[in-house]
Order: sequence, then structure tokens, then C-alpha cells
Amino acid sequence: MTIEQRKYPGELASPQQPHELAEEYRKAANLLLQQGRPGKPLTGAPFRLSAIHAIELYLTALSLQRGQNPNQIRKMQHDLSARTEHALEAGLRLRTKTATHLQSLSQNPEYLVTVTALNWRQPRRK
Repeated sequence: MTIEQRKYPGELASPQQPHELAEEYRKAANLLLQQGRPGKPLTGAPFRLSAIHAIELYLTALSLQRGQNPNQIRKMQHDLSARTEHALEAGLRLRTKTATHLQSLSQNPEYLVTVTALNWRQPRRK
């Protein structure tokens, strides 16, 4: 099978599937928020990672619902700025401050560290 013939797992996803997954990440984020400890900012990192991933999945679901090509969505990787821009163009109405915040996250060092954690995979065991 050539690279061109292989399907990306999310390529066949309906808009409902990433939406349902986003709901699960949102629920997980709410549970993780309760685990944070005052004065210990690192304890909030798991919450932030789950919340950001939920937002990304919600934006993906909207893009799919509005007919965007799954391969184009995948090419955005974890760029919330690009995803937000596409969602706004697709008709999503956000407060100006919310849109600006989502678009600025991609420039935030904390976001970049968080997204790197999403891309990290353990080496395969032999």
C-alpha cells in the first residue's frame, strides 16, 4: 500500500465523532481542574492540556460540519490560530476577546509546551 492509498484515521470521521470526543475531554478537564492546588501552577497543566484539546476538537467538528476537507484540517495540526480563523470564516460567532485569545495561544510558550505533550509518543517496546 502506498502512502497515497493509506487513510488517516480521522479522515472518515463524521462531525459528530470529534464533537463527542471533545465532550469527553471537556468532562476530563473539569475533573482535572478540581485536582489543581493553589500556589502550584504546574498542577493545572493537565487541566489546560485537556481543555485546549477539547477546544481543538470542537473546532474540528465545526469545520467538518461546514464541509471542510479532513486533510486540510489535519494540515493545520494543533494550530489554534488557523483553526479559529477557519471556524470564524465558517460562521462561528465568538466574542472578540475569545477569538483573540484562541488565536494568540499558538504564540504562547506554555501552549507550545502543552501541544508538544500531545505529539509525544513513547518509544515502542521491542
